[in-house]
Amino acid sequence: MAYEAELAAGIEAVRAASRVCRSVQKRLATAKALQKKDKSPVTVADFASQAIVCERLLRALPRDAIVGEEGSQELRQGEQTKLLDSVVREVASEVRHEFDRHEVLAWIDRGGATAAGPRYWTLDPIDGTKGFLRGEQYAVALALIEHGEVVVGILGCPNLDDGSGGRGVLLAAVRGREARSLPLWSEGSEEKGDEGTAIGVSNVKSTAAARFCESVEAEHSDQEQSARIAEELGITQEPFRIDSQCKYAAIARGDASIYLRMPTRKDYQEKIWDHAAGLLIVEAAGGRVTDVEGLPLDFTRGRTLAANQGVVATCGPIHDRVIEVVKRVRAGDSS
Repeated sequence: MAYEAELAAGIEAVRAASRVCRSVQKRLATAKALQKKDKSPVTVADFASQAIVCERLLRALPRDAIVGEEGSQELRQGEQTKLLDSVVREVASEVRHEFDRHEVLAWIDRGGATAAGPRYWTLDPIDGTKGFLRGEQYAVALALIEHGEVVVGILGCPNLDDGSGGRGVLLAAVRGREARSLPLWSEGSEEKGDEGTAIGVSNVKSTAAARFCESVEAEHSDQEQSARIAEELGITQEPFRIDSQCKYAAIARGDASIYLRMPTRKDYQEKIWDHAAGLLIVEAAGGRVTDVEGLPLDFTRGRTLAANQGVVATCGPIHDRVIEVVKRVRAGDSS
């Protein structure tokens, strides 16, 4: 089937990066002082995650461009030798062949491609850095974009409940096929024919019965506006606040029915790597994703969603009603 090689390579890359991120976060939890004073652990994990994903994709799909969040400039500074050494050590836990620090820097910089051309991957090596530092939710998010359309999406969510008492979920989708949940920590299971379990959005038909989720960090979304929208929609449940693209995972799995990311300022432009993978997974699970005006997210404008404002993701049937209320509340705020 179409995109089988891309899906397998992406899953392997996200699994490897997730293992490194989990390892770094576990060590962070044993040194609580770092959470307040030192953000270097998440920096190490961020760079190592991007290096590993880019190395995996380079081996599997060497012609593919990658648009990532990070670049190696910081690591190339002389005073950052210790930081670079830490990144190299983390990469070594997943890359089995011999390499040197210059190759690690080159792998990171493979993520510096421009978001142009007919085909490229987009990567957020750690989506939700504050959640990572708190020991809570974050995601490794990888997506393939062709001709402005997301065609493959993969989310590694190391701390998300797996439904059987454990932690760690991998969600994946290919355009035109159903979204699936796979084990995050299984090595090579995609080569053994493990296609995972199909997932689907909630069957909520009334907004009053819905639960919405939003960012933990108030700076990421206008939570006061979200509260007014929830009131107008008749929602009485407390919001499900969760970091990163795990919010998309929550919608796709039916843990919540509405994800609101309300603009905090007019000039802010969403980044493509913050939404590409999650968007496809929600759509493949039966949901809908638009901006706050009800427009499709436009991935043809480079590294940002310059044509859009905010994001609304829902289980589907209630989407038009949610957009109607979102528009009304926003119009009231601007009058």
